[in-house]
Amino acid sequence: MNKTIRRASVFVLLLVFALLVRVTWVQFYNGKALADDKDNRRNAIATYADPLGNIIVAGRSITGSARTQGSDLAYRRTYTDGRLYAAVTGYASQSYAPTQLEGIYQDLLDGTDSRLKSVMDTITNQRAEPGNVITTIDPDVQKAAYRALGGKKGAAVAIDPATGKILAVVSTPSYDPSSLTDANTAAAAWKQLSSDPDKPLTNRALRRPLPPGSTFKLVVAAAALEDGLYSSVNQHTDSPDPYSLQGSTRELSNENPNAPCKNASIREALRYSCNNVFGKMAVDLGQDKVRAMAEKFGFNDDKQDVPVRAYASAYPSGMDKAQTALSGIGQFDVTATPLQMAMVSAAIANGGKLVSPHMVSQITDSGGDVLENYDDRTQTRQIVSSSTAEQLQSAMQTVVAQGTGTNAQISGATVGGKTGTAQHGENNSKTPYAWFTSYAKSDSNGKEVAVAVMVEQSDAARSEVSGNGLAAPVAKAMMQAALKI
Repeated sequence: MNKTIRRASVFVLLLVFALLVRVTWVQFYNGKALADDKDNRRNAIATYADPLGNIIVAGRSITGSARTQGSDLAYRRTYTDGRLYAAVTGYASQSYAPTQLEGIYQDLLDGTDSRLKSVMDTITNQRAEPGNVITTIDPDVQKAAYRALGGKKGAAVAIDPATGKILAVVSTPSYDPSSLTDANTAAAAWKQLSSDPDKPLTNRALRRPLPPGSTFKLVVAAAALEDGLYSSVNQHTDSPDPYSLQGSTRELSNENPNAPCKNASIREALRYSCNNVFGKMAVDLGQDKVRAMAEKFGFNDDKQDVPVRAYASAYPSGMDKAQTALSGIGQFDVTATPLQMAMVSAAIANGGKLVSPHMVSQITDSGGDVLENYDDRTQTRQIVSSSTAEQLQSAMQTVVAQGTGTNAQISGATVGGKTGTAQHGENNSKTPYAWFTSYAKSDSNGKEVAVAVMVEQSDAARSEVSGNGLAAPVAKAMMQAALKI
């Protein structure tokens, strides 16, 4: 063999070797990344080759699958009462990444979760029968919240204080997830929903923290009692009316100028929602103590999973005394989700103990065998002492019985609550946010519930926007549904 042929042969062998190395690299190193690539059409074909597993509410599937026509994607996701449960389910789309429970449990619902595989599935490398997600949602409470919110832009959450089970998650305006499931129609629906100024795709219950206004006064009151700044909700405070903001020319006055807010006790200050009392109380405590109490309730937690990741509710740092005073009435840079304010009321109602909130009870395989039981994995934290919780319960009951929250009264139940009207816009130029957070205990059957309602915008005149006027009736409807009275 002459030198030229020998060199050509070696070169060809090197090319073959390089090709083999590249093929091996792609097959064994890049293979999984390529298979999992969102643009790999085969993944969508495999996902929708068979019906998906379902999301269950009170023993009933609120999702399904329908056969498609003229598509390589054999099935598409369907929803029963889609608008009602959109804030719970999210959507599973042939065109877009799944959201909410559909996204968190995607592997379970499409059968790729390894826990679903039988020995034969593993041997044959076949996709397993999909599993199901069993939620904690109470359909009666969900419907009550959705109907009561009606055409308002807002959100509501209900929690069982003793178990942490989330009974309702509602965000309005809502949308029909079914409009996003079919690849042929999803793009137009997505464009319309994304451009809607009311932002129906935003889960306001879990993922839109806004100033909580006077509902945050419960957190400040808890800090004052736990710290010993005041020994009782009935002890008179040192609270001039109006309260001059230190370092500022502004004064902190009250919505009702005739309310007996000067040196009012915590009970009376909650009853009349006295800004001067809680603004000065926050300054007297100092922002660090208020923040510490807020964080015990769940503020500033950027890993609040229920199991959907909720946006963190915020209590700021680095404030001056005037800003600290404003934070004491749930303004300045304080923000909260309805989930967070429901957690505050839940802990107070449960003797100061906060059970981790969750809206999935179990996940199961196709035969109903439990793969994971989240009801057995809850964590309980002592937020405030039982004595402080009892005093705050009593004061919240006064708010509903004789104060700013009378629209939440329920015959046959003990109800405690707190209203809030949060300023919005520069110099309060925009319509305020209306809040109400509360708890209720049946006088007959022992059932209990904690709720929070936020109305971001409604058709009510600005002068009629209040927690009692807009949010409390929604909370009342939810509480009645939860207590079954």
